[in-house]
Amino acid sequence: MAQWGQLQMLDCKYLEQVDQLYDDSFPMDIRQYLSRWIESIDWDTVADQDSLATVRFHDLLAQLDDQHSRFALENNFLLQHNIRKIKRNLQDRFQEEPIHMAMIISKNLKEEKKILDGAKNRQQDGEGTMSAMVVEKQKLDNKVEQMKEIVQVADQNIKKLEDQQDEYDFIVDTLKNRENEINGMTPKELEKEKMRVQGMCLELKAKRLDVVSQLTELLNVTQALLSDLISEELPEWKQRQQIACIGGPPNACVDQLQNWFTAVAESLQQVRQHLKKLQELEQKLTYESDPITQKKAFLEARALELLKNLLSNSLVVERQPCMPTHPQRPLVLKTGVQFTVKLRFLVKLQEFNYQLKVKAMFDKDVTEKKGFRKFNILGTNTKVMNMEESNGSLAAEFRHLQLKEQKVAGNRTSEGPLIVTEELHSLSFESELQLNQSGLDIKLEAMSLPVVVISNVCQLPAGWASILWYNMLTTEPKNLKFFLTPPAAKWSQLSEVLSWQFSSVTQRGLNQEQLNMLADKLLGSKTQRNPDGQIPWGKFCKQSANEKAFPFWLWIEGILDLIKRHLLSLWNDGCIIGFICKEREKALLTDKCPGTFLLRFSESSKEGAITFTWIEHDVHDKPLFHSVEPYTKKELSAVSLSDIIRTYKVMAAENIPENPLRFLYPNIPKDKAFGKYYPKPTEAAEPMDVENCPPKSAYMKTELISVSEVHPSKLHDNMMPMSPDDYKVLSQYISPRDIDAVTNNLIDGFEEFDVQMSFPNQN
Repeated sequence: MAQWGQLQMLDCKYLEQVDQLYDDSFPMDIRQYLSRWIESIDWDTVADQDSLATVRFHDLLAQLDDQHSRFALENNFLLQHNIRKIKRNLQDRFQEEPIHMAMIISKNLKEEKKILDGAKNRQQDGEGTMSAMVVEKQKLDNKVEQMKEIVQVADQNIKKLEDQQDEYDFIVDTLKNRENEINGMTPKELEKEKMRVQGMCLELKAKRLDVVSQLTELLNVTQALLSDLISEELPEWKQRQQIACIGGPPNACVDQLQNWFTAVAESLQQVRQHLKKLQELEQKLTYESDPITQKKAFLEARALELLKNLLSNSLVVERQPCMPTHPQRPLVLKTGVQFTVKLRFLVKLQEFNYQLKVKAMFDKDVTEKKGFRKFNILGTNTKVMNMEESNGSLAAEFRHLQLKEQKVAGNRTSEGPLIVTEELHSLSFESELQLNQSGLDIKLEAMSLPVVVISNVCQLPAGWASILWYNMLTTEPKNLKFFLTPPAAKWSQLSEVLSWQFSSVTQRGLNQEQLNMLADKLLGSKTQRNPDGQIPWGKFCKQSANEKAFPFWLWIEGILDLIKRHLLSLWNDGCIIGFICKEREKALLTDKCPGTFLLRFSESSKEGAITFTWIEHDVHDKPLFHSVEPYTKKELSAVSLSDIIRTYKVMAAENIPENPLRFLYPNIPKDKAFGKYYPKPTEAAEPMDVENCPPKSAYMKTELISVSEVHPSKLHDNMMPMSPDDYKVLSQYISPRDIDAVTNNLIDGFEEFDVQMSFPNQN
C-alpha cells in the first residue's frame, strides 16, 4: 500500500503529527491529490539537481492541471477554485527556485516514514505501557470533562431556579390579587397559601445558595485546570518544540493544547452568562443575606481575571522562524532571504475570528546591545488572525519577512563582544484583544526562540551549532546573552542531540558504539562512558579537536552533508559503521575472513570523507589491515561509493589486478550488501532489421574505477591472483599505457588513481 494510504489508517494522534508537516508553502491538498505521483519520484535526487528540480516542478504543475480537469468534469467548482489557487501560490513561491519545493517534499516524505515507523513500533510493543505524556494528557482530559459536567449541572440548576422563581412570582401575585377581591379567600385558605409561599421562598433561598456554590466550585476547578495548563502543560509544550527544532521528536500536541484552552475559555464564558442570569433574578427578588447579592461581584471579578489570564497566555509561536531554503535548520536566518513564522491563538472561539491583528517586531525592548548588529524587519509585518487559512485554527502565518542589517557607524561586527554566529536576537509579536462586554483590553505577546542572523551561507553550520547549544541547555527565550558565558553540556545531553542530527535527515540515528567513538574524541577514552562528562562550548564548536585544524562540530557537519549528498541509501541501510576509531576497527576485523571490510568516516577531513579498511593475513597468519585513501565529495560526485567498491582493484607487483573486498563486516557477501546499488547491466540489443539499425558508435564505452598500488613487501602471499584468461580479458579493456604506469610507479604503501576502462560497444 502507498505511504499516504498507510498514514490515513493511523490513529488521530499520528495524523496530528502528519498535519504538522504541511502548511501553505506546500498544502496537504497536493499530497492528497497527487500522492501516487509524488511517491514515484526520488525527491532526494531532485533536491540535488537544479535542472531536474525545474523539470519536476513543471511536471507537478501539469499534474495539477489534470486534477483541475477532473474536477471540471465533476462540476466541482469549489475544488477547481482551490486547485487554481494552489497552483498560483506554488508558482509565486517556487518558480524561481524549484529546488526548494523538492527539498520540502523530500523532508515531508521522510518525516511521514518516521511517523509510520513509530506507529508500527508502538503497535509491535503492544502499547502495553503508556508514556508519561499520555498519562498526563488523560489526567487533563479528565479534568476538562469534570469541568464540563459541572458547567452542565450548573446550567440545568439555573434553569430550574428561573422556573421556580417564575412560579413563586406567579403565586405571590395571585395571592395578592385574591386578597384584594371582595369575595376573597377565607382566613384558613389565606393562611394555607401564605405557608405555601413561605415554603417556596425557603426553597428558592436554598436553590440560590446551591447555584452560587456550584459556580464557586466551577471556578475552583477551572482555576486548577488553568494553573496546570499555564504553569505545566504550556511550558512543556514549548520545551518539546525546542527539542523538535533541533531534530528531536516532532512536537505535535498543539491541537490538543488548543482544545484544552478553548474548553476553559468556554467554561469561563458560561460562568459569566450564568452570573448575568443570576443578576436578573436578583433584580426580581432579593432579601437579606441573599447569596447572589453577596457573591455576585466577587464571582464576576474572579471569572474575568481567570479569563484574562487564559487569553494572555494563548498566543504562541506554532512554527518557529525558518528559511524555506533550509527547512531542517530553523532559527538561523540569513539577511536578504525570506523566512516564515506561524502564530496560533489557542482559544478557538468564533467571536475572535478576524479580531486579532498581530504585528511582528525584531529585537523589541532589547537593551545593552552595544557592538551587536541591528536589523530592520522588511516585508508584511502585520497579519490578521483567522480560521480560514489554517485548517480551522485561529492562526496567522508570516511568509515574506526578511532582515536587513542597519548600516550604522560604529556597528561593525568586530566591535561586538561575540562573533556573528553567537549573537542571539529575538522576534516578538504583539496584538490586542478587546472584550467589549466587559470593557477589558488584553495585551497579547509572544516571542520566538532566539535566532541567529547570518550574512553568508558559509556561516550556517556555526549558526546552527549555536542554536543546538542554546536549545539543548536552556528554556529561557529572553536569555539573549547566553553566549557571553555559555555553560558546558553533559555528554548525556549532547550525545542525544548529535544522534538527532542524523535521524532528522536520514532514517538512522547513532548507536551506542558510534557515540562512544565521538565521546572518545571529545572527552578522552577514560571518561567516554561517563554520561556526566562536561563538554565546553569552545571544544564543541570553536577549538580544534584532537589537534586537527578544524572544530569537532564542523567535522560532524561535513559528514552529515556527505551522507545527504552521496551516501544516504547506504547509511539508511546500515552499510556504514562510520564512526569508529582505528583501534576498534582493527579489533572488529581481526578474527574475520580475509577480504572482510568496513566503511568509516575519515577523521582528518573537514569537508567529510569516507574510507574502507579490509583485512588479509600473511604467510604466518598475522593480520594485515589496509585502508584506502578517503573519498571526498569530489570523487563521489564522479563515481558512487557502491561502484567504487564493485570495481576497486589492487595492482600486485606482477600487474595482476584483484578486488580484495569480499565481505562487508561482519560477514555479508559484498555483492549481496551492495548489489541493489550497482548499475543495471546494459541489456543485449534485440535482433532488428538491418535497414532500421542505428549507426554503430565509433567509441567504446568507458568506466572509472579505483586502483591502488602496493609494494610487494606490503602484499600478502595468499592473495588470490586472477587466472591468465581473466587477465587476458581485462587487458583488452585497460590500455597498456595504464598497466605500464602501474608497473613503473610502485610505492611503499597504497596510492589510488582512476583508470578509465573501455568496453566494446554492444551494438
